[in-house]
Amino acid sequence: MKKYFLTAFDKEGSNLLNESFEASNDGEAKQLGEKRLAEEKLLESPSRVVRESGGLVHFHS
Repeated sequence: MKKYFLTAFDKEGSNLLNESFEASNDGEAKQLGEKRLAEEKLLESPSRVVRESGGLVHFHS
C-alpha cells in the first residue's frame, strides 16, 4: 500500500480538508479521494490528491 494525501481548499486558499490515506495504486487513490470529497460535499472545491513521493494523482481547480 502507498500513502497519499488529499487536500481541499476554499476560494481564498484556506484548507477545508487535509488528510492522508493508503491505496494500492494511483487509480484507487483517485477514486478514494473523490469519494471522500463527495462525502464532505467538496467535489466542486479546488482539491488535489498527491503521492507521498510527490506525484500528482488528481487536481481540480
